[in-house]
Amino acid sequence: MRPEARDGEPAKTGRGRWRLPGSPRELARRHGWFLAVLAVGAALRALAMLGYRPALWFPDSYTYIVTVFKPRPDLVRPAGYSMFLKLLEPLHAFGAVTAAQHLLGLATGVLVYRTARRVAGRAPRWAATLATVPVLLDAYQIELEHLLVSDTLFMFLVVAAVALCATRRTATVAGIGLLLAAATLTRTVGQPLIVVLAAWFVLRGWIGPAKGGTRRGGGRRRPVGAWLRPVAVLLAAALVPIVAYGAWFYVTYQRVGLVGANGAFLYARTMAFADCARMDPPPDVKVLCDPRPPERRPPSQEYIWAKDAPLVLRPGITFSKENDDLAARFAMLAITAQPLDYAASVLEELARSFRWDRPIYPDAEIYGYYQFPVTEPGPPGRYPAQVGAEYAKLYEQGAIGTEIVEPFAGWLRAYQSMVRLPGPVLLAILLVPPVAAIARRRKGRRLAAGPAWLVPWSVAVVLLITPAAAAEFDYRYVLPAVPLACLAAAQSIRPELLRQSGGDSRAKEFGDDIPPNVRL
Repeated sequence: MRPEARDGEPAKTGRGRWRLPGSPRELARRHGWFLAVLAVGAALRALAMLGYRPALWFPDSYTYIVTVFKPRPDLVRPAGYSMFLKLLEPLHAFGAVTAAQHLLGLATGVLVYRTARRVAGRAPRWAATLATVPVLLDAYQIELEHLLVSDTLFMFLVVAAVALCATRRTATVAGIGLLLAAATLTRTVGQPLIVVLAAWFVLRGWIGPAKGGTRRGGGRRRPVGAWLRPVAVLLAAALVPIVAYGAWFYVTYQRVGLVGANGAFLYARTMAFADCARMDPPPDVKVLCDPRPPERRPPSQEYIWAKDAPLVLRPGITFSKENDDLAARFAMLAITAQPLDYAASVLEELARSFRWDRPIYPDAEIYGYYQFPVTEPGPPGRYPAQVGAEYAKLYEQGAIGTEIVEPFAGWLRAYQSMVRLPGPVLLAILLVPPVAAIARRRKGRRLAAGPAWLVPWSVAVVLLITPAAAAEFDYRYVLPAVPLACLAAAQSIRPELLRQSGGDSRAKEFGDDIPPNVRL
């Protein structure tokens, strides 16, 4: 006879294998609420496909498409998303690209739910289902998936990497590294995530129970080689593709790095507070100063793209090595001369993520790209975008643009005006795990030093802080952090882990209670 599984858990077969519930009725009974949310999310994405055909365009879209046909590293953006577009090029349909991105959005919701339910103590179904609501039902998330930009792909890659972090298998750890490499080559903000996840494996290896010498408190310490091995595998798998791309970048531009605009973006960031009177820059750096007081200056991005910006007026292209190095020198001087002003500016940008309203920022043009439009967008105005548009016609093998079809588009616009994740709710979600940990600590309950929620929570925080520190706030930069914050909150709600046994709790915190072949 086949043994019965406990409610919500996979059943074990006679050969030691585990199976997931197979019948539709059983799936609906155990996961009905999540399946309902998933179905609504799929319907909303179908509306987007019907209402805005075949895709929505962003200024960056054209650059990505140029790289599809002229494969070389871009100075501003890595080529990961262009490679994704290249894989879909044989279909000659931007509609296929948006369909793939919507599927990635749905898959992200599935990953969040499954990870919350299967890893580290199994969050309650209601908590796991609520964790998927923002990524599946937020109108701005759906609109972002319909834009030809890299953020949806980046979000999926990062969430997939985090979902795999309960494993100890060498092959799966290598997969995490490859996912992080792909994420970094899609958006360079993925670079610090490699450090975050490597640190997690160090922490888990140090305190996790395994064979080896005894440790204080009755637990057992793993041999150093055993827990350093997954860290080395992760770093190797992540760094080899990144170094290879860096070599390609160096051969192309004779410059070290993945992009050639880090100094320029950091310079633009510091212009929110930089005071040349206090910095006392040398003459060659002083040419980048803006005599206007910070409160009268435009948003940071204007110091990269505006025609009259000091950096843009320099000889050569904006992102030449000479200009980027000069911008980096200015930025580092501003940060070291005004560290408190820099910190306050970063906090001000970060605080924009947690506002209840959604004010226009950084300007009306960029803000408008994140709304489902009422009228069909016009052709690109800037020359580089016009060049990209010609390649886009080659990709589509026909005319490009966005056809707005009613009433589907109108339904989506109405939905977007009502359904979104407000900033204070995101802040509350981020506070759930640490507050829950403090509450348990006050009740005298022992906690493992590395709770599973710490991984998605740390990644979400890094994804929110890094753009605010290195560039500037942008609404689309917030969305990839949301599913990770929600996953962390769901994983912190685990009554079954509130037990006094230190050893067992540590094991469950790291997912050791999960059969290997049902782990994500």
